[in-house]
Amino acid sequence: MKARTLRKNKVNIVTLGCAKNIYDSEVLMGQLKANDYDVKHESTDSDRDIVIINTCGFIENAKQESIDTILNYAEAKKDGLIDKLYVTGCLSERYKEDLEGEITEVDSFFGTRDLPRLLKTLKADYKHELVGERLLTTPSHYAYFKIAEGCDRPCSFCAIPIMRGKHKSTPIEQLVSNAKHLASQGVKELMIIAQDSTYYGIDLYGKRRLADLLSELCKVEGIEWIRLHYAFPTGFPDDVLEVMRNNSKICNYLDIPLQHASTKMLKSMRRGTTKEKTTALIQKMRELVPGIAIRTTLIAGYPGETVQDFKEMYDWVRDMKFDRLGIFTYSHEENTHAFNLEDDVPFDTKQNRASEIMELQSQISLELNQKRVGKIYKVLFDKVEGDNFVGRTEFDSPDVDNEVLVNRKNSFVRLGDFAKVKIIEANEFDLIAEVVS
Repeated sequence: MKARTLRKNKVNIVTLGCAKNIYDSEVLMGQLKANDYDVKHESTDSDRDIVIINTCGFIENAKQESIDTILNYAEAKKDGLIDKLYVTGCLSERYKEDLEGEITEVDSFFGTRDLPRLLKTLKADYKHELVGERLLTTPSHYAYFKIAEGCDRPCSFCAIPIMRGKHKSTPIEQLVSNAKHLASQGVKELMIIAQDSTYYGIDLYGKRRLADLLSELCKVEGIEWIRLHYAFPTGFPDDVLEVMRNNSKICNYLDIPLQHASTKMLKSMRRGTTKEKTTALIQKMRELVPGIAIRTTLIAGYPGETVQDFKEMYDWVRDMKFDRLGIFTYSHEENTHAFNLEDDVPFDTKQNRASEIMELQSQISLELNQKRVGKIYKVLFDKVEGDNFVGRTEFDSPDVDNEVLVNRKNSFVRLGDFAKVKIIEANEFDLIAEVVS
């Protein structure tokens, strides 16, 4: 073992999985900093004494990535490169007992609701006055904004309720206060996240209050874009579309996971809807909010998915022409309702079907992007990559959607600022632009 000097209170937070995990890591970092810890996110420095891994346990690939990451840091601990290793998050919530028995180098495992216990283990106080405050890991001009935790939906394939518990909304007043604090730090864009954002408010107020929340957030000075993610289609509240249409701060963008097109599959998935109802909902959205960009996610290879079921989904994607689309291969997750079904679609078939959908979506994206050539858009610039400033229109979320590229040799923009650009070229997933103001 290598001898080294103890580096007290130097913590590295490693985050895996979705934006909701990023948010949780940011809250943890904020608490640690308030307790005089020197905390960094995904640090490449070799001076971190303590490592905390915030894991994902959603599907098989994500679970494997989390396990591999834990094992890598367990080896680092064996080699004397770190002193303490802690694991938190969804994988730890779901498989704590198994992990404790198999990876003994980890000092302690914590679940998704164990923040106070984790802090206590680190001899840090949980500071209630910091609720809503955190250290951002994103560029300083945008932030993920979690409005609720947990999920009450019965989707057959999903283990999130096991890992995150029942739906629990954060009160509107607290969220508005949080938004004001972020705006005071220079945040211009809020990306609304939750396991199910359209269920917001039912537990607190007895009815859906997402539209009311959005209206209140629009009043926060300094916030210029508000982007809505993870909307559930069944029971989608129409008043959200009215707020989106009537307030320019709400991006004409909606992330709404639909999962499949076959009514037979949707019924087995326990989604509470049909192909016809879903199609009608998308058409209504496009009618009430002209120009809205709709992102969705689908599942390929769900148990019982036949060639005809897949063809129905493929044809539906072709006809609906979603602006943005991603697809997962089905993952057979224990303790879910679908685990009782036979996982009867071969792995290669799942992969091939997902690839076919993405090839189709690539063609659709190219077609839609080429229609933007010659048009002028407001763009928020996030970063520099190579020779380009890289930004996004209101129709794009970071990391998963299209990017706007402006050549640094021809124009200058400030990162974190908005600029008007003209699209001069387009490919499947990028728009090439020049600054016009």
